[in-house]
Amino acid sequence: MFGEGPVVLPIGGPLYLQLKRWIEDAIKRGHINPGDALPSERDLAQRADVSRVTVRKAVQQLVHEGVLVQRHGSGTFVAPETQRVEQSLSQLTSFTEDMARRGMAVRAEWLERGLYVPSPEETIILGLGAGDRVARIARLRLTGETPLAIERASLSMAVLPDPMSIADSLYKHLEKTNMRPVRAIQRIRASNIAEEDAHLLQVPVGSAGLHIERISYLGTGRVVEFTRSIYRGDTYDFVAELRLGDTSNGALGS
Repeated sequence: MFGEGPVVLPIGGPLYLQLKRWIEDAIKRGHINPGDALPSERDLAQRADVSRVTVRKAVQQLVHEGVLVQRHGSGTFVAPETQRVEQSLSQLTSFTEDMARRGMAVRAEWLERGLYVPSPEETIILGLGAGDRVARIARLRLTGETPLAIERASLSMAVLPDPMSIADSLYKHLEKTNMRPVRAIQRIRASNIAEEDAHLLQVPVGSAGLHIERISYLGTGRVVEFTRSIYRGDTYDFVAELRLGDTSNGALGS
């Protein structure tokens, strides 16, 4: 814990930044651990001989940076450590299958599930005709209490007529009807997480994230799934195995 004595602030800069650096150093040195409660605003103000406004400003800055988290009615806590997850880019697996291979228990919270009028983008990518409807499912993926990603998938109603019938894995469900994709094209780009998604992922607005779009195909070449996902940048690493290709055409440099 922080102890009971007076707080000696580092020298230099505004008082709130001095207090911010002191809190960061206390966490780094292990005087307070992930998940522990921060002393009260009044206690910190008295011990550091600063105003409560100064304490509040330092704490808000650390909350914005993800070092601290505030829980309504409970107080302010050191943010829990996040376990990084590696996912291969060379295999087409479901989130549930991928985490199970790593021995990680995952769960999903449903954000959306139903049949809708398709957007122009969904119509083009899924090859829908006039009057066709689209099945949309959106899930928040978590391990324990830590959110990892938000997945939003769109499929033709002909492929998924009853979105409510999905249990834990979309791909397991599609396998039962011989509609599980066998290949996919995936595009990944860096992004700053917007306010609504940041709230769901429990990260500050504007945090680094990975935006992933995936178009999945059946063996016949038919598009079966269009997925847009947001992954937390502090929890996910995507890993690809690269092999030396044919260098006779000069594609690879020395």
